[in-house]
Amino acid sequence: MDLVLLPFRWTYRGLVWFANSPRTLITSYLLMIVVAGIIYGEVEQRSPADAVWWAVVTASTVGYGDISPTTWAGRTLAALLISTMVLLVIPLITAHFASRLIVDDDAFEHEEQEQLKADVRRMRALLEELATRQGIELPPLPPTEPVTGPGSASRPVARSGRADRRRPRS
Repeated sequence: MDLVLLPFRWTYRGLVWFANSPRTLITSYLLMIVVAGIIYGEVEQRSPADAVWWAVVTASTVGYGDISPTTWAGRTLAALLISTMVLLVIPLITAHFASRLIVDDDAFEHEEQEQLKADVRRMRALLEELATRQGIELPPLPPTEPVTGPGSASRPVARSGRADRRRPRS
């Protein structure tokens, strides 16, 4: 079964590498335009300027109609160029730049979260020690939920009802 899935894993890894590099995305876009333009110019007997113009218009799916393929090979090239751009390259470029724009600058870094958890544990220990000295019985902690996900190697701690609220922006 692993042998059957191997090409899909390679494809997935290639797409992840491809999608995470804006330089690769833009370079591939430009390369596809130039290569498609050269092939189109040869197949349809067009000038290089007209062929590159056709590739840009076709890849962007504008399709003015001023230049269009008349041969079977030209139409196949157009279908491949449109499909690749619409289904792969343009969505990857859009997703990459959108992910760069959607960044929560107020989010705590992992180290900050770990420091806060350690501070809360220390404050709880000090509170318990102070309560013991004063002869005060602290209410029991609510049951803890197991913490899962990235960075959850430390032991789970009790959460107050306020843990799910966002920090106010300054």
